[in-house]
Amino acid sequence: MVDQGLALILARAQFAFTVSFHFLFPAFTIGLASYLAVLEGLWLKTGKGVYANLYRYWLKIFAMVFAMGVVSGIVMSYQFGTNWSVFSDKAGPVIGPLMAYEVLTAFFLEAGFLGVMLFGINKVGRRPHFLATCAVAFGTFISAFWILAVNSWMQTPTGYEIASNGQFMPGASWTAIIFNPSFPYRLVHTVIAAYLTTAFAVGGVGAWHLLKDRTNPGARKMFSMAMWMAAIVAPIQIFAGDMHGLNTLEYQPAKVMAMEGHFQNHPHGAPLILFGIPNSAERRVDYAIEIPKASSLILKHDLNAPLKGLDSVPEDKQPPVGIVFWAFRVMVGLGFAMLGLGMWSLLARARKQLYDWPMLHRAAVVMGPAGFIAVLAGWIVTEVGRQPFTIYGLLRTSESASPLDAPAVAASLVAFAAVYFSVFGAGIWYLLRLAKKPPQAHEATLDGSPIRSAGLTPALAVIDGAAT
Repeated sequence: MVDQGLALILARAQFAFTVSFHFLFPAFTIGLASYLAVLEGLWLKTGKGVYANLYRYWLKIFAMVFAMGVVSGIVMSYQFGTNWSVFSDKAGPVIGPLMAYEVLTAFFLEAGFLGVMLFGINKVGRRPHFLATCAVAFGTFISAFWILAVNSWMQTPTGYEIASNGQFMPGASWTAIIFNPSFPYRLVHTVIAAYLTTAFAVGGVGAWHLLKDRTNPGARKMFSMAMWMAAIVAPIQIFAGDMHGLNTLEYQPAKVMAMEGHFQNHPHGAPLILFGIPNSAERRVDYAIEIPKASSLILKHDLNAPLKGLDSVPEDKQPPVGIVFWAFRVMVGLGFAMLGLGMWSLLARARKQLYDWPMLHRAAVVMGPAGFIAVLAGWIVTEVGRQPFTIYGLLRTSESASPLDAPAVAASLVAFAAVYFSVFGAGIWYLLRLAKKPPQAHEATLDGSPIRSAGLTPALAVIDGAAT
C-alpha cells in the first residue's frame, strides 16, 4: 500500500515535470508564429526591410522552439500509456478522438507548411510564402483549440455517457464534449497568455539591445511592437481572467476556495486575502493581509454576498490549498506587473522617450521571462486545483494510475530529469545565444543577388535582399 502511494506521487511528479517543460514551448510558439505572420505581412504591405530582418531574426528562434515543443510533447504523451493506463482506458473513447483531431488538423498543417516557411521563399514567391507563415500560425491555434478542449472536458465534463464497464463514452453530440462549460474561457485566457508571453519575450530582447545601442532599428521596432501588445492586451487578459474565474466559481467552487484561501464560510461578505500563509492543519490563513468583503465584490459583485469555504466541501474532495493559493498570486501579480509595464510604455511614448528611457528598458528585460512564469503558475492553479480528480468529480487521480511499482516510476523520473535538463537545457542556452545577437540589416549586392551571410538560409537571404 505504501509502495502504491509512493508510485502515485512519483507518477504525478513525472507528469508535472514533463508537462511543465513542454508547456513553455507551445506558449511561445503560438504567439511567435502569429508575430512572424504580422512581420511578414507588414513587410509585404510597406516594403520596409526592418520587418523582413526581424522575421529572419525570430524565425531561427521559432524553428528551435517548435522543434523542442514537438519532442517534449511526444515524450509526455507516452505517459498516458505507461503511468496512467487506467485513465487512458476509461477516458480514451472521449479524449482519444479529440487528440487525434489535433494531430490530423493542427500538426499536419504545421508540418506541411513549416518547410515552405523555412526554405520556400525563393521557390514559391512572396505571397505564397506569407500564406505558409499564416498556415503555421493558424495551425498553432488549432493545436491549442483541441488540447484545451481535452483539458477543459476533464475540468467540466459534459456530453458523455458511462458504459457498464466504467468507460466514458461520447453521448449524442460531440459539440457538448468539445464546447463544454469552461472551454471558451480557458481557450481565450490561454491563447492571450501565449501572446503576452511572446510579447514580453520579444520586448525583453528588444530592450536588452536598446540598452546596448539605442539606434538599432530592429531593436526599436521589436520593442515598440511588444509594448503596444502589452499596453493593449494585458487589460484584456485581466478581464478574460476575471470571467474565467467566475466560470470556475460556478463549476469548480472548491478550486476558487483554495485560490482565495477561504477555509471557512463567509455568510456576510468574504475578504480578499492578498497575502498570508495557508495553514491547512488549523484551517486558516496565518498572517493574512486582507481587504474586507472585497472577494465577495469581485466574485459576486456584491460586498455582502455570502461565499462558501472549504468547510462546506468533504475533506477527501478538497484540493491542496498552499500551492494553489500561492500559484494564483504569482499569476495575478505578474499579470498586473505586465499591465504596469504596458502603461509605463504609453507614458514613455507620450513623452517621446520610448527608446531613451533606460529604466523602462531594464524593467522590460527583467519582465522578459514573466509570461513563462505566469503561464506555469496558471497551469498549476488549473491542474492542482482540480485535485483529487483527473476527471472532475467523476474519476479520482488515485484511481487513474497504472499498477506500477515505485522504483520503476522513480527510475523513469530520474532518466527524464537527466535527459530534459541536458538536452533542453542546451537548447535553451542556444536560444539565449541567438537572442543575444543584435538584429542586423542584410542588403543585396549590386547585381541584386542576396548576400549569403553566416547562418542565413537561402530562403531568408532572399527575403532580406528583396526587402531592403
